[in-house]
Amino acid sequence: MAKVIRKGDTFFAEKGAYFDGNVKIDGNFIVPAHTHFWGRLNVSGRLELGPRSSVALGINCGSAIIGSSARIKGPIVATGDVTLLDNAIVHSVLAEGKVILRQGVRVGDVTAQDALIIRGRIKSGKLIGKSVKVLGD
Repeated sequence: MAKVIRKGDTFFAEKGAYFDGNVKIDGNFIVPAHTHFWGRLNVSGRLELGPRSSVALGINCGSAIIGSSARIKGPIVATGDVTLLDNAIVHSVLAEGKVILRQGVRVGDVTAQDALIIRGRIKSGKLIGKSVKVLGD
């Protein structure tokens, strides 16, 4: 089990940590690369999930930046914006804000209440957004 360090309303996970079970953070949560969650992750504020990290179940958050090559095996549900960086693999996304999908992302269905922006080639299920923009590589 890992330790979480608090600085104001932002929490930091230790590098290379793993969390067994569900994790609830009341604030912002910054997670370094190679951090693994074996349960559900609930973050009331902004989540920054580092590259090559994983979450076994879903994520509920205010907003999220999912690092490159991260794996989320459950849905991401956000009250704000969600960005999936290069080669992230995510079950699905439901965001009240905008969603950005970067090159190489593999994702199930994506629903954005605001804009859906796709940068580069991705693999996905249904894509729903107020507006959908596809930008080249």
